[in-house]
Amino acid sequence: MFETVREDLRATLDEIRSAGLHKPERVIGTPQSAAVAVTAGGTPGEVLNFCANNYLGLADHPEVIAAAKDALDRWGYGMASVRFICGTQEVHKELEARLSSFLGQEDTILYSSCFDANGGVFETLLGAEDAVISDALNHASIIDGIRLSKARRFRYANRDMAELEARLKEATEGGARRKLIVTDGVFSMDGYVAPLTEICDLADRYDAMVMVDDSHAVGFVGPGGRGTPELHGVMDRVDVITGTLGKALGGASGGYVAARAEIVELLRQRSRPYLFSNSLAPVIAAASLKVLDLLESAGDLRERLAANTALFRTKMTEAGFEILPGDHAIAPVMIGDAAEAGRMAELLLERGVYVIGFSYPVVPMGQARIRVQLSAAHSTADVERAVAAFIDARAALAAE
Repeated sequence: MFETVREDLRATLDEIRSAGLHKPERVIGTPQSAAVAVTAGGTPGEVLNFCANNYLGLADHPEVIAAAKDALDRWGYGMASVRFICGTQEVHKELEARLSSFLGQEDTILYSSCFDANGGVFETLLGAEDAVISDALNHASIIDGIRLSKARRFRYANRDMAELEARLKEATEGGARRKLIVTDGVFSMDGYVAPLTEICDLADRYDAMVMVDDSHAVGFVGPGGRGTPELHGVMDRVDVITGTLGKALGGASGGYVAARAEIVELLRQRSRPYLFSNSLAPVIAAASLKVLDLLESAGDLRERLAANTALFRTKMTEAGFEILPGDHAIAPVMIGDAAEAGRMAELLLERGVYVIGFSYPVVPMGQARIRVQLSAAHSTADVERAVAAFIDARAALAAE
């Protein structure tokens, strides 16, 4: 049977390659850092890394690594169990309490990833008599999580408050028992920030709850790095925050839901990705606690990240590149054509700058881009070198 399927799969893969949508994986032989060594999938050698979610440069921070080593000796390697059986250690409860305090929420529950966290919320909280209203550009994990729910589904155009209100009216007039507005705090392909103040105002007006996936914000957005709710002054008005430990908070893996106490308690009883997945490795929990310690005095890292971001956006705009507006460390360089974006990324790698071309289905068709991500680990010279490489690669692409 599989021989027939094999030919179909090969044909599909050929179509992906011919459309310029194939996504090769490059292999690095060093820790995640501002510069990495590529060992496969590109020209071997050290290159500047401008495509990681390592916003604060903590992925190879010596204190985080030391905390992880100590945790291996104290807590072991893995739990070999789910939380409610025998998979809960003191370090898990300590991390949940610290995240709750840091994010200004009543309780927190850990997941193996934020994808799982988003996959476990909607089905648990919402039934067929409820409604979920989702931003059109929300992360794939939110979209998939909503699909698992029996709730009525409404979608509004990205950050369009008039359309959000129209969907809230529709849900209310349809007799929805519970209404949940869900949005990314920062939209990962664009660097746009959700207008949480206006969203919370509409939620109050239509008696809806608010959920924010703040994966691309917690740690460095807001005065204390507490994310987009802090940035907009609505920490006490957001009911559910999901996020990851795999980006600014050390870059390993793991996710969480920080929310009202009753929501978290129900998730512990009913959320399938939590009940049927192994516990977060204790070494990650312990290292994440050290990251939270570092965040208390990370103002200089956040300032450096903001300066690097402003420098890159300014220099690239002056050089004639189209960058989506904003001041987030995600700086999408718009290319348009998928094959051209992929080729540009190859040319940049040859010039010592590691970036990735993003194309359909990750972004809409015809809106291919190179998503540059700045880090506090980058120096001013690193940023200027990246801009020079973009200029040179553009010229080389035009000459081909």
